[in-house]
Amino acid sequence: MTRVWFIVFIGFAGTACLLSLGKWQIDRLHWKTDLLGKIDQKITEVPVILPARPNEDDHKYLSVEILGQYTGESIRVLASRKHYGAGYRIISVFQTNQRRLLVDQGFVRLENTYDVSLAGGISLVGNLHWPDEVDTFTPIPDLKNNIWFARDVERMASFLRTEPVLLILKDSSHKDKNITPMPIDTSHIPNDHLQYAFTWFSLAIIWALMSCLFVWTTRRKRL
Repeated sequence: MTRVWFIVFIGFAGTACLLSLGKWQIDRLHWKTDLLGKIDQKITEVPVILPARPNEDDHKYLSVEILGQYTGESIRVLASRKHYGAGYRIISVFQTNQRRLLVDQGFVRLENTYDVSLAGGISLVGNLHWPDEVDTFTPIPDLKNNIWFARDVERMASFLRTEPVLLILKDSSHKDKNITPMPIDTSHIPNDHLQYAFTWFSLAIIWALMSCLFVWTTRRKRL
């Protein structure tokens, strides 16, 4: 009889633990959905002027509009795009009111050329961003061939002598037919908590059923 009660205890404890993990994932789902909604709202807000000292904590995803010109300096960040294949993100230097900033103009195919116009009076609309793309496995930039493997804002800014501020281009008064803007959105932020919750709840049901089956077979053997 002691063995049966021990199995019952393990069954209840395991089921309760798995259900609590599923509930935690549901809570995380609500939190992430609310967070993504706030980010989407920030991305689509009416553009404002560029802050004097942008920082990641206060201004990430902020929609801004700037007026100035490209300096002709740029770097290429290796990237890929669905339906297009491999290519580069073009990160260019933009000068506005004596300030030098980084602008992610968008995607260009490997075989295509691009032109960073030196004409003045260009208006840009986009969102400030500090991508987290660098880890211990990221190769160092190939400066000889001007190929980078991640958007490292601090390092790119140091190399191009700009402020550590990156604008992801959404719209521009000057367009290059070979460069396709890649506006920032929330599609890159994972939100898989519903699937995780389903997994934990499914395991809880299986655990409970297996525990009941084990108790039933154990009692039958005793009869």
